[in-house]
Amino acid sequence: MRHTTPRNRWVLFGIFATALTVSGIGKAQESATKKSSYAPTVINEDFAKTMARMKAAKPEIMKRQIDLLNARYDLSDRPANGVTMSSGKPVQEGVRVKLSKDTSWDKLAAASPEEIREKGLFPAGFFPLPHPNHPEGGMTFPKFLIEEIKKQEGRDLVRFDLDFDLPNHFLPEFPAPIYLTTRPDLGDVSQGKLVTIDNYYELFNGILNPKQIEGLRMLLTPFSQQQFNQTEDRRSERPSRGVACFDCHANGHTNAATHLAGDTRPQEFRHRIDTPSLRGVNIQRLFGSQRALKSVEDFTEFEQRAAYFDGDPVIATKKGVNILDRGSQVHFMAEFQELLDFPPAPKLGIDGKLNPKMATESEMSGQALFFGKANCASCHAAPYYTDNLMHNMKVERFYKPQMINGRMASADGPIKTFPLRGIKDSPPYLHDDRLLTLEDTVEFFNLILDIKLTEPEKKDLVAFMRQL
Repeated sequence: MRHTTPRNRWVLFGIFATALTVSGIGKAQESATKKSSYAPTVINEDFAKTMARMKAAKPEIMKRQIDLLNARYDLSDRPANGVTMSSGKPVQEGVRVKLSKDTSWDKLAAASPEEIREKGLFPAGFFPLPHPNHPEGGMTFPKFLIEEIKKQEGRDLVRFDLDFDLPNHFLPEFPAPIYLTTRPDLGDVSQGKLVTIDNYYELFNGILNPKQIEGLRMLLTPFSQQQFNQTEDRRSERPSRGVACFDCHANGHTNAATHLAGDTRPQEFRHRIDTPSLRGVNIQRLFGSQRALKSVEDFTEFEQRAAYFDGDPVIATKKGVNILDRGSQVHFMAEFQELLDFPPAPKLGIDGKLNPKMATESEMSGQALFFGKANCASCHAAPYYTDNLMHNMKVERFYKPQMINGRMASADGPIKTFPLRGIKDSPPYLHDDRLLTLEDTVEFFNLILDIKLTEPEKKDLVAFMRQL
């Protein structure tokens, strides 16, 4: 090896270091372009700049989403005559999914999945529904919930980067009534109020035991979450105390707040979440629309540790994850959830089927279809109208994969069979809110399962489900 002077050695070292630096920059840039399962933990942009940038982008983002909804659906306020939810909110009627001018539901039902796929005939409203801002995601709440929480607690759930997207008349009633399995004699124990950390004790002291009261308190206590926390990568203008379980599951039911499932990567393959009702949790054996968690305790703990932070434990630690104690706090929360009952269904007998002396001819016909030709009961078995299993409907048979407002429409995978008891109280439908009415839902399954229902049969089926 040639002898080098100290000066030459420094020159060589400099060249070598420069090469390493350039190589490192190249690798860093290459790495930055690759998709990652991990969110950035160090935010280099000043929070004020982030907020200003996202506020400026918000109008165009929301316009894009509203344009999509209007292209897919008839969003008019058209309530069914004389049909209401448990506390009186009108139920929306009619098929709201729009069809192209050159087809009809009957023509679609007569076509094969392959023909629908190749000709691009699958209705736009049957495709997966994107989050209001799918590339960003995160918990998003209806305006009426935001206003009531601000009024009662002074806690602000407004996001500076986006708003909730679906019109109020397609959402569950608010505040929803609460029925308890332990005190059916009391009817609605909410007294027409949204239960919050401010009023839960006065409403439930003397009705629940102390363990259940503590569980309810925990369900109403805000904890840090991905978009609502104290850090610089939040999406609330001021540092936030976070969100509570019952911010989405308002009064133990649902207000249709949405989020993205934390299980899938990359971002465009994540599913919008329909917040399910917690009514009837006591008869369910699977939890999470696609996660198949085996107990409500698992679900409660999973939500706090993972789902609140998009399944990222590093981010969870940074933003202030609330680690619940399984033997006390989780158990107490689960015990209260197990008390939440379905709403009254006066026309149903103890077997979950209609009393012929009380039901109309249309409702009885719908019941016969449900357990017969339509074969709904093969998954939604009486008396609670669930089989507590997962099913893959393989809807992707009907369309080619495509990007929709940042959401890659491809396979949905296995979906939990949700109970249909009280179903008219829980719009919109399916695991990602894509079906706005029960009529839309009937048309969807009529096509997907190739049932070949007639128009009168579809109406009778809806009439039956409204009585569940």
